[in-house]
Amino acid sequence: MFEFLKKFLGGGAEDMEDTEFFPVTTDMHSHLIPGIDDGAKTTEDSIRLIQGLQTLGYARLITTPHITGDHYKNTPEIILTGLNALQQVLAERKIEVSLHAAAEYFLDEWFLKKLQQGKLLSFGSENYVLVETGFLNKPANFTQIISEIKSAGYKPILAHPERYLYLYDDFNHYFRLRESGILFQLNLLSLTGHYGPKAKKIAEELIDARLIDLAGTDLHSESHLDKLMMLKKLPYYRKLMRLPLLNDSIDIQ
Repeated sequence: MFEFLKKFLGGGAEDMEDTEFFPVTTDMHSHLIPGIDDGAKTTEDSIRLIQGLQTLGYARLITTPHITGDHYKNTPEIILTGLNALQQVLAERKIEVSLHAAAEYFLDEWFLKKLQQGKLLSFGSENYVLVETGFLNKPANFTQIISEIKSAGYKPILAHPERYLYLYDDFNHYFRLRESGILFQLNLLSLTGHYGPKAKKIAEELIDARLIDLAGTDLHSESHLDKLMMLKKLPYYRKLMRLPLLNDSIDIQ
């Protein structure tokens, strides 16, 4: 069994204390449905990841498989079918967790067509939609896309803004994006240095500027769980948890 669970299966007082360090109990960015993107590959992978998140203190999980126009051609139907199958396995094994699904939409040349053709896979009564872009270059029509998402009745959330290299040259880019009406979701793994020192630095600066609205694990694999254990030692994790994060206020029917 992987190292993360070894730390928790002893049953001692220290283990019990470790299970309570995540004040936020809703994770809204992960890749738990097996076999449809770069996250869990098998149902057993999914179960281990879900149990790991539970051990960290999460009670509600909104998993968000990738939807792209080329590589991950998922649809709401594919995702919800996978969700239902995974929920059935959880019920059979008596694993009690509130598991829901939305999507992480890549803002490529196919996205606007998806938006215009039908309903996006959003979450919460606020109709949140999680979106991402390429890491190197800003989409040429980024402002238009955000405007059209809002006009269609959704609230866009930009996944891991601390990872986009095209924003690094001027921190004011972040303020302008926020003013355009997009929310920011920080990847908790960024605080551990998982994506490199620059992403960690920007993550800390975004926390200092109080620009973060939601925090997500972006969990793909068991190795991520081990790194998430590092968070409790980090001052910026504690500072993040003092922000008015929206995670636990998400209303899911």
